[in-house]
Amino acid sequence: MSTTKKIVREWLSGNREGGIAFLKQLVQVPSTQGNEAKVQQIVAEKLFRLGLNVDIWELDGEQLKKHPYFFSSRETFEGSPNVVGVLKGSGGGRSIVLNGHVDVVPEGDVRQWNHDPYSGEVIDGKMFGRGVTDMKGGNVSLLLAIEALQSLNIKLKGDVIFHSVVEEESGGAGTLAAILRGYTADAAIIPEPTNLKIFPKQQGSKWFRLNVKGRAAHGGTRYHGVSAIEKSIVVLNQIEKLEKIRNERIDDPLYSQIPIPIPINIGKIEGGDWPSSVADVVKLEGRIGIAPNERIEDAQNELEKWVERLADIDPWFKESPVELEWFGARWLPGAIELDHPLMDALSKNYEDVCDKKPIVEASPWGTDGGLLTQVGSTPSIVFGPGVTNLAHFPNEYIHLDSIFQAAEIIALTLIDWCGDATDDAEEESE
Repeated sequence: MSTTKKIVREWLSGNREGGIAFLKQLVQVPSTQGNEAKVQQIVAEKLFRLGLNVDIWELDGEQLKKHPYFFSSRETFEGSPNVVGVLKGSGGGRSIVLNGHVDVVPEGDVRQWNHDPYSGEVIDGKMFGRGVTDMKGGNVSLLLAIEALQSLNIKLKGDVIFHSVVEEESGGAGTLAAILRGYTADAAIIPEPTNLKIFPKQQGSKWFRLNVKGRAAHGGTRYHGVSAIEKSIVVLNQIEKLEKIRNERIDDPLYSQIPIPIPINIGKIEGGDWPSSVADVVKLEGRIGIAPNERIEDAQNELEKWVERLADIDPWFKESPVELEWFGARWLPGAIELDHPLMDALSKNYEDVCDKKPIVEASPWGTDGGLLTQVGSTPSIVFGPGVTNLAHFPNEYIHLDSIFQAAEIIALTLIDWCGDATDDAEEESE
């Protein structure tokens, strides 16, 4: 074991209780959309204590609305600040963004939780709570990595830029704002919940709405009408066929363990207004997955053409074509080369810390990595300690050991990527 690895591991072990207590403090703040100010204050205070240059600002909605990749369901961002902390390097090294979001999805039906969703309860080496795995645990790994280097007086050549952003869960406005403010770098790590797998590729997605039309009639003579509910079944079957075709094209081995690499999901259906009437309109809302190497515009065009083909399946759709709308949230796809130097550094340090080779896969969901890669020219890797299949679930939890493993791997990767300036500083002092 190298000296650096040994002292980093010992520091993390000695500061374990403090790290757990800090995570619990974050989890106990219900930082749902519009309620992020308190948790961001806690993060900012931590960054100030670490001696970083700290920038706190509320997003400029008017500026963001001008950007083609902006989306938010909100008109104002008052009370939802971004926080960025910069650890300046000595110069001559590569810079890195460490990007984490503090917004969490609502807890849902609390009756499905075994503990209060914001308790931060610790049982058998796991902490429970909304947002603990997605992704406050990952954020704590980043901060522990920075704090370890600071406490051990390990100096870096390149800058480390820590993003604590809002709005990831609803489209990435926080990260977009950080990019437009100039907080980009040579590469990035995003500690979303990957079970410590390395995700060099992330799918994108975009929301859509399909308005399926019928013809109203009395339910007693429904044969005089055309049921939009029945026609929506034809539409759903057509969407399912498109999903199959799009996924048959995916031959990337990183998707080999993912049953449906780029799903098309219908998540909301509304239709009809009276039990004794034939439904004349059904609204279907969903999201289309976008492959890492696919343009978001190309995915849109394919769905649009596929919907137009409904007229070849059922003459009704010639008379009353389905209306397709693009609305709401979108996440850009992203990818980093498998032989990128940051992939090499992260993989090497994973193997050193965990004594096994990392599992490298593609992300099953979108992240802010697409924005960083495509808009910020900051190639991004998703790698974090959270439990992938528990994001947004009741009884969300994280394995506490994984937080400290991730912190150790990331700390060592920062040294390799940014460059170790410790020896240079010691020589100058002599």
